[in-house]
Amino acid sequence: MLQIEIDNGSGFCFGVTTAIKKAEEELATGQTLYCLGDIVHNGMECERLRQMGLVTINHEELEQLHDVKVLLRAHGEPPETYELARRNNIEIIDATCPVVLQLQKRIKKQFDANPDAQIVIFGKQGHAEVLGLVGQTQGKAIVIESFDEVVKLDYTRDIFLYSQTTKSLDEFHRIIEYIQQHISSDATFRSFDTICRSVANRMPNISQFAARHDLILFVCGRKSSNGKVLFSECKRVNDNTHLIEGPEEIERSWLDGIKTVGICGATSTPKWLMEQCRDAILGVNP
Repeated sequence: MLQIEIDNGSGFCFGVTTAIKKAEEELATGQTLYCLGDIVHNGMECERLRQMGLVTINHEELEQLHDVKVLLRAHGEPPETYELARRNNIEIIDATCPVVLQLQKRIKKQFDANPDAQIVIFGKQGHAEVLGLVGQTQGKAIVIESFDEVVKLDYTRDIFLYSQTTKSLDEFHRIIEYIQQHISSDATFRSFDTICRSVANRMPNISQFAARHDLILFVCGRKSSNGKVLFSECKRVNDNTHLIEGPEEIERSWLDGIKTVGICGATSTPKWLMEQCRDAILGVNP
């Protein structure tokens, strides 16, 4: 008989849970609520909230709005967004994750103290969180997406290294070691481990989970940075791992000869979606 286990450690992180709760509370009042960007990198959860009345907008559309309520998601925003909201009399419902907010403050403080130094952010170019972090430095921070890009730094100048909260801890440490080996003796280098532990701690747990099952279904929106990291770890441990966005992507052939299925996901994956995937499998294997 086929056994299916949903990973208890998967599902929304604290920041995403708080943002969605704030959205639901505002929508319950019956007033129009806008959200700047997808509230979470999961299409099905975004659609659920859209049906409740949440209107997702981009930055260009924000400029045209006046006298409305706009929710800022967990990823955070640069200072320019708050200034625009003030000018247009927009009420901000700020759901920026506390971990991200603290990181923004640290980067701004460092930049204000030493604007000529290289503020380096290990993160995904163009990601909402990273844009908010770069915004604390008047756009001067250097973003490196991977270890391979660390060579482009100027090792004769001071370097202050930070990380997007959902990046790989192992790769971050590789970057630190490389900079330590190449930094000039006349320059200062300091690194700050700003990776969210609610994300980083999922790595060893999800590795153990992936190793326990014949088949792993990793449920995740394909835009999720955190999802890509966790999926890669599952795939490394268990080659029979498939990334799916929802139950409709499950292929029956994957279940041939399988005795145990593990279902897990990213910090942007709702529990109800993983449960739908479980139910879909049970439906084709009564």
